[in-house]
Amino acid sequence: MNEEVGVGFPESVLTKDEQVVLHLHPHWKALFLPVVWFVLALAAVIAAVIFTDWGMIPLLILGGIALAVVLVVTGWPWIKWRTTHYVFTNERVIMRSGVFSRSGRDIPLGRVNDVSFSHTLFERMLGCGTLTIESAGERGQVQLTDLPQVEKTQSVLYELVDADRQKYTFGDDDRDALVREIKSE
Repeated sequence: MNEEVGVGFPESVLTKDEQVVLHLHPHWKALFLPVVWFVLALAAVIAAVIFTDWGMIPLLILGGIALAVVLVVTGWPWIKWRTTHYVFTNERVIMRSGVFSRSGRDIPLGRVNDVSFSHTLFERMLGCGTLTIESAGERGQVQLTDLPQVEKTQSVLYELVDADRQKYTFGDDDRDALVREIKSE
């Protein structure tokens, strides 16, 4: 399940012993409409070339307009999608987004109180949804929308939180070892 940390997410933000368990971008459905716009712009240019007897200048102008539309309506959403990262490590949940200016939020696993998900029928068919992480602190909840494999991601995060709590919990074995150590002194 370990995925490679990609462009826009520097591994230098990880601590020495921190390991990436899951690295996700928003679901591909966020790119559906931009792709439709690309196909429509391409179809308009092809139709103009085939079905009109316009000269070269009007066709170049139409091609330029189509290119501008594609760059704005298709390219920009792809860049935003590519620079949005949801990274789950053995120590925290890391969220980063932004192209020119960046914003981010880190939630240590020890502060996670509740993890839940929701998805509509359509999102279930696509395999995505919204993951809600409730954490201790003044910022409370964070929602990761259009998260792929939301149910599996919720399970992975629950396991990470549980493992983190086990690491810092004083259990029966610890108590018994402490009792033996005290008795031997």
